[in-house]
Amino acid sequence: MAKVELKQPIVQAIAEEIKDAQSVVLVDYRGLTVAEDTELRKQLREAGIVYKVYKNTMMKRAFEGTECEALETCLEGPSAIAISKDDATAPARILCKFAKDAPALELKGGIVEGTAYDVAGLTELSKIPSREELLSKLLGSLQSPISNFARVIKQIAEQGGAAAETEAAEAPAEEVAAETAGDPAAEAVAETVEAPAETAETAEE
Repeated sequence: MAKVELKQPIVQAIAEEIKDAQSVVLVDYRGLTVAEDTELRKQLREAGIVYKVYKNTMMKRAFEGTECEALETCLEGPSAIAISKDDATAPARILCKFAKDAPALELKGGIVEGTAYDVAGLTELSKIPSREELLSKLLGSLQSPISNFARVIKQIAEQGGAAAETEAAEAPAEEVAAETAGDPAAEAVAETVEAPAETAETAEE
């Protein structure tokens, strides 16, 4: 069987993996220790990112006629490819962060949502929070006004209750007068309460 026939399934597999991908990033993995490589693969796998090592010639053939064709200039030296079909910034974010502790890992370039980026561009993209972080911040910002509103309403209700108690304490005489209107006996009692001084003077006379 010819070598071309043997390589064709691999080329097709690469083409299928990059099809409809949100992000494709190439890296030079030379110099990584076994432990570092294992950890990197683990982090990428947990994020749903496909990470594989292919020969440059096979990737070049798979890239032909696609958006990834812009990455052909990056296909020099050993290359590994990271592919994400869900989170466009995940590969750049994870790879850039990992490279800070493992300098041997070098980013070459990438395609993110159809746009080609060099290393500097990928580094900037890596600063964008993950979808989960953005959703968490959005949820927090939505809940904050609701919480503040509820707190204000509670304070108003508490202040309103205190004001009502104060008003009730300040106007007992008015309530007594209103309640005793038309009742001679009650009016007499009320007059006695209101004019203790006159009663005392009458008693002395």
